[in-house]
Amino acid sequence: MALSQSLQQKLLQKLSPQQIQLMKLLQVPTANLEERIKEELEENPALEVSEENHDEYDNETKDEFDSSDEEDFDVDGSEDEYDNIDISEYVGDEDGEIADYKLRDDNYPELDDKKVVPYKIETSFHEHLLGQLGMLKMSDNERRIAEQIVGSIDDDGYLRRETAAIVDDLAFRQNIETNEQEVEKVIRLVQQFDPPGVCARDLQECLLLQLARQQREGRNVDKAIDVLTDYFDEFTKKHYDKIQRGLNLDDDALKDVIGHIIRLTPKPGGNHADINKAESYVVPDFFVYNNGGKLELTLNSKNAPDLRISEGYRDMLREYDKGSKKDKRQKEAILFIKQKIDAAKWFIDAIKQRQHTLSSVMETIMSYQRDFFLTGDETTLKPMILKDIAERTGLDISTVSRVANSKFVQTEFGTYRLKFFFSESLSTDSGEEVSTREVKKILSDLIEGESKKKPLSDEKLTELLQEKGYNIARRTVAKYREQLNIPVARLRKEL
Repeated sequence: MALSQSLQQKLLQKLSPQQIQLMKLLQVPTANLEERIKEELEENPALEVSEENHDEYDNETKDEFDSSDEEDFDVDGSEDEYDNIDISEYVGDEDGEIADYKLRDDNYPELDDKKVVPYKIETSFHEHLLGQLGMLKMSDNERRIAEQIVGSIDDDGYLRRETAAIVDDLAFRQNIETNEQEVEKVIRLVQQFDPPGVCARDLQECLLLQLARQQREGRNVDKAIDVLTDYFDEFTKKHYDKIQRGLNLDDDALKDVIGHIIRLTPKPGGNHADINKAESYVVPDFFVYNNGGKLELTLNSKNAPDLRISEGYRDMLREYDKGSKKDKRQKEAILFIKQKIDAAKWFIDAIKQRQHTLSSVMETIMSYQRDFFLTGDETTLKPMILKDIAERTGLDISTVSRVANSKFVQTEFGTYRLKFFFSESLSTDSGEEVSTREVKKILSDLIEGESKKKPLSDEKLTELLQEKGYNIARRTVAKYREQLNIPVARLRKEL
């Protein structure tokens, strides 16, 4: 659904620098917008955050750019003359007011921007391993080897680096002379750490390490160890009949063994991996509510503070216009001030344009997919491509693409990426066009309801879909199944 990278580059070449910056700003999700605004505030002193009590604040405290002598404002001119200075090219009358792009949700007063949101402090996976390393009695050389091994373990808990490569890393980077036998010895020590299965080189070793831990704890896992040691390939391909014959197991015994193995953890580091706080949760850009059958859209502006042009820079510009002596140094100063005010005004306008564009795109999507937002039923989704929204909003397809690829909407049925609502069409026997997402949902339901002892093949799934009126080929069914991350029938088979 997204535009190709080469096409995006060609489009960007036709845009002005300011337009490019606007497009980039449009692409920033709500979760990162606050940081982007902070960067602009740091770079441009003419831009500042307005406060609700700004008028009261001005009465009590002088701005850092204001003159300390009140009489300076009255020299050679009345108050009317002061107000009549023409700086409209640089500062609009609305800039001193609260920015109208800040859309607040007054229905939720408990959501106070100033409240501190607590979050739990987490120990990273590698810190967890290093903590266990500190409890072992080892020589300094062994400890440095162990630290190198722990540092080579990925977030899933696997040691993907070859032993010989670790030996080379220690020699060239830390000037530690060792050999593969010594490194293997330390690897076996690290493999005793928690979580069970850590520091394995592959899935088979990972599962066997977990079973060996259970065996030491007194559990009867001998048959499971035999299956993974001698019939691992057959196990992964679900050729259970070969395992049954080879180990002389009856149906119940085989079912118990397979059931025990599939309860093991294939990624021991999965529950301890570092959590990127910016990606561990989704900050919705939109909220859609069903108010008695009427859909209402709210734009999340939590991370977009009210912005305005600095009063100090306004006053500096007015003071310059009042002055009679304008030497080269003063002209350079005023040029700098005007440039900063221009940049601040442009950024405020860009934020407004961003919010307007987001609202326009989301309102159009909400209207287009109204049935889904009312019911949450994926089969009600209509075929919709970027061009459909671009034509209705009058925006460029690349603009719609940027909004769809990086934004989320929260509904009463869950939180979705905007690109979730875009899909190609597929025709039915009656000639009606339906969304491919509708077909995928029906395909998923068919597989979910199948007998796991005899899963439906792609050919059978094609027949069932065609019986429902969908003109679809077997290869298309296979493609949709893969997009849904559903394995082939043989791998879905259960005992």
